[in-house]
Amino acid sequence: MEQPDLAAAIDVAAEALVRVLDPAGSRHQMTVSPTQLRVLSLISARPLTNVNRLAELLDVVPSSASRLCDRLEAIGLLRRVADSRDKREVRLVPTAAAEALLRELTERRQRAVQAVLERMPSRQQHELLLALLAFSQAAAPDPGARPA
Repeated sequence: MEQPDLAAAIDVAAEALVRVLDPAGSRHQMTVSPTQLRVLSLISARPLTNVNRLAELLDVVPSSASRLCDRLEAIGLLRRVADSRDKREVRLVPTAAAEALLRELTERRQRAVQAVLERMPSRQQHELLLALLAFSQAAAPDPGARPA
């Protein structure tokens, strides 16, 4: 019997995960684009981010990152704040509304995934957890890093 191609199986599982997660965030797609959500997630996870660092993270030119920030600032989801140590440095800070949006989106996505997990036997859920932790650790930029 031939072994299934693990990389292909992961690709199929990733597509299934996207199908589960997309509808969970669809309510927000009307006001915030997926790219804008990604920006908010990045700066929320990295409190000292400035426009140049954001551009690096997104792999875009700084002017494109700045325009993204302009749009997010215009809709009240982002603030530019002078760094307390260096007034020439401007940090990007998600607003309380952005943090609430990200929290709600995370909760909606986790509920959608939980609904799928509940259709799996508990042993397979546990095996999946162990496999995902190992995958996350192996995929970390620092292979010795522990998964979050």
